[in-house]
Amino acid sequence: MGCSMDLEKCFAFYGAYHSHPVNILIHALCVWPIFFTALLLFYFTPPFFHLPAPLGLPLVFNFGFGFALLYALIYVSLDPRAGSVAALLCTLCWVGSSVLGSVLGFSLAWKETFDKVLEIPVLILESTQWQSLPHVPEVTQVVLAAQLLCWTGQFVGHGIFEGRAPALLNDSSQAILMAPFFVLLEVLQKMFGYEPYPGFRANVHAKIQAERKAWRISKQKSS
Repeated sequence: MGCSMDLEKCFAFYGAYHSHPVNILIHALCVWPIFFTALLLFYFTPPFFHLPAPLGLPLVFNFGFGFALLYALIYVSLDPRAGSVAALLCTLCWVGSSVLGSVLGFSLAWKETFDKVLEIPVLILESTQWQSLPHVPEVTQVVLAAQLLCWTGQFVGHGIFEGRAPALLNDSSQAILMAPFFVLLEVLQKMFGYEPYPGFRANVHAKIQAERKAWRISKQKSS
């Protein structure tokens, strides 16, 4: 189910796969860290062009910049107000990942970022055969641990709590591109009652219920 740039349709598509509170919480905790770490990795890609760094910050206009800019522009086009908040978060993630990458360097960036969050999986990896593989650098092991934890957490949220396969399996491009914004939009709705416009929440809720009903009927027919 594609949604183009229709915010109601897009958010309803996302909401139909994220209705259980635990699954929603897991995504709220995992989605933006995945985005941040992607920018941290992209920090080490070659620059598209060279410009003076504002405020002396070690900003590089490379894939990380392009990645953050693309997301920010799409989010603002979907909803100027919430999209501006999301664009600010994208900018902060880009700046923060750039500073972290420049200070620590490639070999330490991923490890320092996730040592505290991923202490248990990192220790597990270090105690297994991964550590003895000469062709797998330590930084790669930590990157894999970070991504594994975040992605596995989301799949667990869907499999155990949601009881439905993630949207990623049906529309991977939309799921990856829209997830950070929809996590933020959901937080804004639940905490502040935010709506992009009056009636948005009711319209999305109706679309979600209709989609989930169709999914349940389809599931019953196939079983």
